[in-house]
Amino acid sequence: METEQLIQPVAASLNIEPAQVRNTLKLLEEGNTVPFIARYRKEMTKGLDEEQILFIQQQVQYLSNLEKRKEDVLRIIETQGKLTEELRQQVLACTKLSQVDDIYRPYQQKRKTRATDAAGKGLTPLADWIASCPRSGDPTLQAEKYLNDQVPTVEEALQGAKDILAERISDQAKLRWKIKEQIEKYGFILCKEKKKHEDENKVYKMYYDYKEKISTLANHRVMAIDRAEKEKVITVTLDYNQTFLINYAIRGVTHDRPTICQSLIEEAAQDGLKRLAFPSVEREVRGELSEKAQAQSIEIFSMNVERLLLQPPLEGKMILGVDPAFRTGCKLAVIDSTGKMLKIDVFYPHPPVNKKTEAKAKLLSILKEYPIEVIAIGNGTASRETESFIAEIIQKENLNVDYTLVSEAGASVYSASELARKEFPDLHVEQRSAVSIARRILDPLSELIKIDPKSIGVGQYQHDLPAKALNERLDFAILKSVNRVGVDVNTASSELLCHVSGLTKASANAIVAYRNEHGRFENRRQLLEVPKLGAKSFQQAAGFLRIHDGEEPLDQTPIHPESYQAAHRLCQLLGISQFGSDECREKLSQLNLEKTAEQLDTDVYTLQDMIEAISQPLRDYREQFDGPMLRHDVLTLEDLHPGDELEGVVRNVVDFGAFVDIGLHEDGLVHVSKMVQGRISHPSEVVSIGDILKVWVYGIDAERHRVQLTMISSEER
Repeated sequence: METEQLIQPVAASLNIEPAQVRNTLKLLEEGNTVPFIARYRKEMTKGLDEEQILFIQQQVQYLSNLEKRKEDVLRIIETQGKLTEELRQQVLACTKLSQVDDIYRPYQQKRKTRATDAAGKGLTPLADWIASCPRSGDPTLQAEKYLNDQVPTVEEALQGAKDILAERISDQAKLRWKIKEQIEKYGFILCKEKKKHEDENKVYKMYYDYKEKISTLANHRVMAIDRAEKEKVITVTLDYNQTFLINYAIRGVTHDRPTICQSLIEEAAQDGLKRLAFPSVEREVRGELSEKAQAQSIEIFSMNVERLLLQPPLEGKMILGVDPAFRTGCKLAVIDSTGKMLKIDVFYPHPPVNKKTEAKAKLLSILKEYPIEVIAIGNGTASRETESFIAEIIQKENLNVDYTLVSEAGASVYSASELARKEFPDLHVEQRSAVSIARRILDPLSELIKIDPKSIGVGQYQHDLPAKALNERLDFAILKSVNRVGVDVNTASSELLCHVSGLTKASANAIVAYRNEHGRFENRRQLLEVPKLGAKSFQQAAGFLRIHDGEEPLDQTPIHPESYQAAHRLCQLLGISQFGSDECREKLSQLNLEKTAEQLDTDVYTLQDMIEAISQPLRDYREQFDGPMLRHDVLTLEDLHPGDELEGVVRNVVDFGAFVDIGLHEDGLVHVSKMVQGRISHPSEVVSIGDILKVWVYGIDAERHRVQLTMISSEER
């Protein structure tokens, strides 16, 4: 099938025009990146975003593979001389690769089976005779015709014929689809506890004796069941009406015609389904359930990573980072508003050292020496004890400083990495971690980009996910985030630059090397002088690389150099001399878009982006999201009562709800059913990582230190 024929189904699935798909594919084929197309080719895609462009790219590839598979299967069946017009139409009508493979199953070369063994002994004609449903004759006498050295008895001849018939029945595509439909629509999944297993903390207790309809099985429960089965805690079976399906298979052979071979056909059908078709289709159903659950988990993980990367920075703040610990003490790192490390220290306020007085003196000394506004405390071991210690000092000394808890997931991975050793060769691993914790609120994107996203700790069952698919999706989340925010080319690290549209690790390193040798970039045109950065790379990257206080004011905006001429003409047309002023915004708001776009020889999409950039040249994409939640006092479980109103920050979003940091050692859980009145399909419709929420205490489990929260006020309940 030609690419043109693939466009219509993709356009229909996205509910967009075929021209949008066609133009997107053309742009991709020309070597344009997804972020570049989404931002700077809106006139061709009619404003498709990154996710839609990626979907088009992936879906067209899938459909292309599907068509290739259909061609291969039809060619192979034709060479066998078995291709009928009906079979051809069946293959061409398939919309999934699995459907093509089901149709091809009877025709593919098989490894040695009971059926191939029987066929090799010359028993295929006997199987054909039985399948013809004869109304007269004697199967025993018929079988005697096929006796030889390899088939010495009638019983063996009939068994061989049944083996052939059993495999034929089990290979029928329509029957396999019927079995699958019955399992998916009406079947149940059954979980039973194994007699001997390791589940000391009863993590999988819910599944020790569990039954649920497959059609209602949530993705996160599929993941939990898969893991429990893999860890040999439970056995899993599927329960469905096998008798109905066996009778269906028998009727598929006999078509309800009376035959002297009825019992032989029944035995063959029962054997074919129980030994071959049922286990095979069950594996397929379990596989698809797992695949769907994994895909959902990857999407949630990707969404969470994206929101984590897009947390607003705490600009212009001097920050004290604290990496808490008991025995080895709390490591301290002071960083300035650019992220530069100013001081490294350690104190021991907790057992076994217990030097609280010295720790307090050291903290007060640091706060006196540096104008610190925020203390960032890592949320790992000893975090709540450290939080209590610091909060008490803030209150007693009436200090003008706030603190916030920062996820330290992945900090130890980064601290021991080659990158961290290169950045801080003279620091210990724990000291680097304290710097990283502080930088995570100063500029989350620049710091978190250094860490393998799988280590950031915002997924569900990430260790059970297919590595290649997970990595690709997370890489895309990073690419999308970095390019939506943009990068200061004069301060960005090569680790950040290499995620910019059009840049590679080599060209990112070349930019840093050029900057080190020649000093700061004064305009975007200088990028063309950087080795390993050609015209195409410049085109893809330029709009995402920002230069502040440079020679060209437009270089600090997302406006692409290819639109500078139109932007300058727009400013001349309106008499704009200062970007972002009230007068500037007023003039731009009164424009007739269609008429002005025509005057400037540009399109409305580009003009709209131009207007936004000139109106707010320093606007940060991340401003729309909640910043870190700053506290100055501490909360304990004993302080809480059902109905209490609290404020918390979302730390993780999973299929069944959201974990919210309300200031306790363990995050509280807002179950999906407690988010809004009515039903939602997923928590991500309502909350995202980093959101600051108003919540109410719904339930307290003091023994397990768990708090259930609700986002629905008592008036709404």
